[in-house]
Amino acid sequence: MATEQPDRTARPDYMAGETGAIEAATPGSFTDEELEAARADWSDFPAPKQKGAAEIAAQAASSNPTVSQTEDAAAFRGDALDDEDEDDDYSRHPETAAIPVPTPLQVEADTVQRAWHRRIKDLETRLLGAERTLTYREMAQHMGVSTRSARKLWRALGFPNLEEDARAFTAADAEALATMVDLVRQGLLNEETAISLTRSVGQMTDRMVVWQIEALVEDKITNEGYDDAEARTHVVESLPELIEPLQRLMAYAWRRQLSAGLQRLTVRVESGLAAVKRGRGTQQAPDAPLPLARAVGFADLVSYTSLSRQMSERTLAQMVQRFESKCAEIISIGGGRLVKTVGDEVFYNAETPEAGAEIALALAETIAADDVLPQARVSVVWGRVLSRMGDIYGPSVNLAARLTALADPGTVLVDTATAEALEDNESYLMVPQHPRVVRGFGEVAPSMLLRSGGGGIMLDEAEITAG
Repeated sequence: MATEQPDRTARPDYMAGETGAIEAATPGSFTDEELEAARADWSDFPAPKQKGAAEIAAQAASSNPTVSQTEDAAAFRGDALDDEDEDDDYSRHPETAAIPVPTPLQVEADTVQRAWHRRIKDLETRLLGAERTLTYREMAQHMGVSTRSARKLWRALGFPNLEEDARAFTAADAEALATMVDLVRQGLLNEETAISLTRSVGQMTDRMVVWQIEALVEDKITNEGYDDAEARTHVVESLPELIEPLQRLMAYAWRRQLSAGLQRLTVRVESGLAAVKRGRGTQQAPDAPLPLARAVGFADLVSYTSLSRQMSERTLAQMVQRFESKCAEIISIGGGRLVKTVGDEVFYNAETPEAGAEIALALAETIAADDVLPQARVSVVWGRVLSRMGDIYGPSVNLAARLTALADPGTVLVDTATAEALEDNESYLMVPQHPRVVRGFGEVAPSMLLRSGGGGIMLDEAEITAG
């Protein structure tokens, strides 16, 4: 059965709220005044005829053919550079045009730079699928939306605004962004959700790319003896062989993570529900305003600021990487989720108070036993939270952060509600601490969490040490 395709000409701008009274799709329905106003602020334009994605791609391919992987790798080795190629003009694209670079002082340096630019251009063509030939308006017209709408989606991916006449976009850009437009037109998403999902992809892939590049640079410096500039040059040259493997891994990991998220969404852990019912604090009330019952915890390295001032860049990077690797491994094995890392601090959550407690104890014990890392202050709080944009919010998060600052090095602190949720479990011992006045919460009576039985999280020592 043929699938009914959405009508791209039904409404030029799926973000109807931004286009004022301009609602029709044909030029005849616009007054001269409306068209002039629209062009002035880039709010909308008539789109009487939209090209299909296949037509756009075919047009781009005919005028700007991509290079094969073999040809691309050869270009980076210099095999594809001839006299004619060396005369090719390479202009930096708008995203990086503002970044200053040294000006070559010698003819030889200029020749090397032009050869380097050709290599970058070849790799960019492969990554983007074609050369950049479209302006904002042309890309938006292919998508069947206003330029303002196209800009919103482009910014949501994490890219900067560009000049209106900059040819910075490809047919693949238009096709990719149009997928979110189609989801809105089909009624599967509203505009706000489409922007939010687009932003999630942009932010996560941006962090992932930075992480991957820095890891590759560090490998070149540590294992091959290059300085930073040389290492970055060699990383660029090795990228052609890494693109496809990393892309396959990313697609696989996304599906796997979505499957795990689906399990968390549909299968509520029984002990978590039981803990909600037996909790005595107001945060555990079934009708609490925040929807999710979670254990949230922090681990914060002691004296990180003073230590970082005494370390070289390399030593500091190794310490931070070791800390994050250990924490990520422990949280993963314990069944939790690493929400984010901020320098010397990690933030995690878990489905049950017991899981949160086990992770907290393992973090404190493992970091204290490490000969390289300083000790860590750790806290865990069981309460209600709100999950949005990949982050966790709510009073429980704030309280856990405050308790971390109060904990002694190498120890774990919990609040009264968390202690009550864990008190029936013989694996844990609560040692009451002196009440403390906590900003935003008044007087709080924390307890030190200790292990009184059980083996705790079984860690792969080889993996932890290698981190």
